[in-house]
Amino acid sequence: MYQDFHAVDRWTKNDVHCIYRALIVAIATRHADAVDIKFLVDGRTVWVALPHPAWVEYKKRTGKVITDPLAVEIAGHYLKTALESGEGVGREMYSLSVDETLKHLEAVVQQPEAQPVE
Repeated sequence: MYQDFHAVDRWTKNDVHCIYRALIVAIATRHADAVDIKFLVDGRTVWVALPHPAWVEYKKRTGKVITDPLAVEIAGHYLKTALESGEGVGREMYSLSVDETLKHLEAVVQQPEAQPVE
């Protein structure tokens, strides 16, 4: 759902095309306790950083794991929400908290098109 999607930018009202490109463990690249997910937003690189402690908290609460495909969906859901709400216009990186990550995870799994989460 969120590997290739469109959003309407709140301020310009333009249709924005977002494409998932990569998932990188940020410990290796920027010494952060996060997973960085790269999207192209109308050709411009945008990163969404999901904190590793969210994986631990989700496992503790549900007994389930956040898979790489689910992490992409969480990041994509956040990015679409941010674009449509006008949050962080022009930013290259968005860093989510554990609570924000889990909130967007819940929104993703509640969507009718959502795949079962293992």
